Amino acid sequence: MTQITEASGSIDARDLTTGRVIPSETYCDQPHIVRTDDGAWLCVMTTGAGAEGTSGQHIVSMRSADCGRTWSTPVDVEPADGPEASYAVLLKAPTAPEAGAPGRIYCFYNHNTDNTRRVIGDTERWADGYCRRVDTQGHFVFKFSDDHGRTWADRRYEIPIRLTQIDRENPYEGKIKFFWNVGRPITLDGAAYVSLIKVGGFGIGMFTRSEGTLLKSENLLVETDPERITWETLPDGDVGLRTPPGGGPIAEEHNFSVLSDGSIYGVYRTTDGRPACAYSRDGGHTWTEPRYERFANGRTMRHPRAANTAWRCANGRFLYWFHNNGTCSFTHDDGFASRSVVWLCGGEERDGEIRWSQPEILLYDPQIMRGCSYPDLIEEDGRYFVTETQKLTARVHEIDPRLLQSVWGEIEWHVREDPVMALGDDRPVPDETPMPRLPDFIDFQNPNAADFSTRNTRAAFTLEVSVRMDTLDPDQAILDSRTESGAGILLQTTSRGTVKLVLNDGRSESAWACDTDMLEAGRNHHLVIVVDGGPRVISFVVDGVLCDGGGARPYGWGRLSPFLQNANGADVLRIGSTLNGEVRCVRIYERAFLTGEAIASYEAEA
Repeated sequence: MTQITEASGSIDARDLTTGRVIPSETYCDQPHIVRTDDGAWLCVMTTGAGAEGTSGQHIVSMRSADCGRTWSTPVDVEPADGPEASYAVLLKAPTAPEAGAPGRIYCFYNHNTDNTRRVIGDTERWADGYCRRVDTQGHFVFKFSDDHGRTWADRRYEIPIRLTQIDRENPYEGKIKFFWNVGRPITLDGAAYVSLIKVGGFGIGMFTRSEGTLLKSENLLVETDPERITWETLPDGDVGLRTPPGGGPIAEEHNFSVLSDGSIYGVYRTTDGRPACAYSRDGGHTWTEPRYERFANGRTMRHPRAANTAWRCANGRFLYWFHNNGTCSFTHDDGFASRSVVWLCGGEERDGEIRWSQPEILLYDPQIMRGCSYPDLIEEDGRYFVTETQKLTARVHEIDPRLLQSVWGEIEWHVREDPVMALGDDRPVPDETPMPRLPDFIDFQNPNAADFSTRNTRAAFTLEVSVRMDTLDPDQAILDSRTESGAGILLQTTSRGTVKLVLNDGRSESAWACDTDMLEAGRNHHLVIVVDGGPRVISFVVDGVLCDGGGARPYGWGRLSPFLQNANGADVLRIGSTLNGEVRCVRIYERAFLTGEAIASYEAEA
C-alpha cells in the first residue's frame, strides 16, 4: 500500500489542505468512488503526466481499505501510451454476473479510439480553426471488473449514441461526436442510466453549446455478456436537457438522482449564473420544462460554470454541492474561476420535488482564489465523505456531522450559549457599553522566529443584532467601536438601502453589506453577521435568510482581507448613536455561527 500523509497544523476540517490525498500522476480529475462487495473503496480517476487535455491522459483505479487514508498502487484502466481516455464514472451492479462471484463494476468513459489529433473549432479562438484538445470527442465506452476493481477487462465496449440535433449541427454532422460525462450513474426499476453531455462545438469557453442526455440500459445489471447489453438514448425526440427558456447555450455536467416515487431529478451547470434542474416522471423519456434551481424559501440559487452535484443518501435525504455565487452572469466570462468556497445544502422530498435548505460552508482553500470541483460522495458506517480535485491534487474529506445536522434540520440549536456580550435580553439596550476584545485573525506563528512569520488563526466572531430603522437613510450608525484612527467595528446603513459592517485595525479595512432587497423601513429586523476567519468569509443572515447577492451582485458573501489583523478599537461600544430607530438586542459570540444557527436564532426571536 502507498502511505499518504495527511496535512497537519489545522483543526478546521473545511480547510482543503486537511484532506487525505488520493495518489495521481500530475493532472488528476473526477475522483469517483464506489464501495465494493469486499468492503473497500474503489476510486477511478482521470490522470496524466501533463496538463488537462494533453496526450497521455488516461484512466486509473485504486483501492482503499481504510476510508482513504492509504491507497493501493494505481492500476491502469487505460494506459498512458494509448489514445486519450478521460472522465470515468463507476457503477456497481447489485447482482453478481454468476453464482458466487462478486458484483460486477462498470467503468464508463470517453475514449479517443480513432486517435483523432484535432477537430474543427471556432476561428475566434483558434486562428487556423482547429481545436487540438481531443479528450471530449470520439467514442463512449466501458470496461468492467469482476474482482472488486483489482483488474479490468482487456477489451473495451462501445455504447451506441443516438444522433440528435446537436450532433447533426456540429462541424462533422455527427460523424464525429463531441461529448463527455461527469455524473454518477443511477439505477431505476432494474435499468441502468449513464449521463452524457453532448457538445455542439468548440471555441471561446471551450464548449460553445451543450445539453444533457441519458444512456439507458434495460439489461446491464443482469446481463453477463457485454456484447448483449442494449442501450437507448434519452430523452425522446431531438433535443436534450437545455437551459430554461431565455437561458444561454450552455447546459452541461448533468447529474441525476432517483426520488422515492421513481422520478428522476437532474441538476446541471449553465453560464447564466444559476444552476438549472428538471424532473422526469417516466424514466427519462420526457422532462419537465427546465427551471433555475431554488431554495425551499423561494430564492433562486446562484452558481458559476462549475460542477454542481446532488446525491441521494442512504437515509433518503439529499446533499447538494455548489459554489453559491453567480459570477458568470455578472461578468459575462466563463465562470470557471469562482470555485474557491464550496457550500452544501440538504434536501428533503416534498410533493415529488426536492426542497433545498439554505447552505453551509463545506470546504475552502486557504489560498482564497484557488478552488476545487468534480466531487463525489461516499457513506461509510453513518459517516459521510466527499472527494474533490484541484486538478493537481485530489483529496478525500470527512464531512463534519454538525454541517449535516444543520442542513437536514436535525439538531436543536442552543445558539445563545456563552456570548461575550448579551444586551437587551432582560433590560433595554444602553447607549454605551464596554466593548469586549475581538479575536486576532493573524498573529505571529512563532514570536521567537527570526523572520517574524505570521499565520492565519482561523478565528471568528458573530454579531447578532435586532434593530428597527425608521428610515433607511445612509450613514446611520447602529454599532460603533471606532477610535479616532478608524480602528474598530462600524455597523451602519448605506446609500443602497443596506446595512454594512466595517472592520478596521488602524491600517487595513474590510467591509461587506447585506443584499439590497432585504430591509424595510419601520420594520424590526434580525441581523446575524458572521466573520469567519477560516475561509475568510463575511456573511449576512437577515430575518433568517442568507444573503446570496440577489439580482444586484454575484456574491451575497464577502471576503475578509488577509491583511486585517483584528477589528479592535475603542474600549466602549456606542449603540444607535446616529440611528433613527431602536436597537433591541446586541449579542457577540467568539465563533462563527452556522447558517442553521442564525436561522434558529431568528425563529426564536420571531
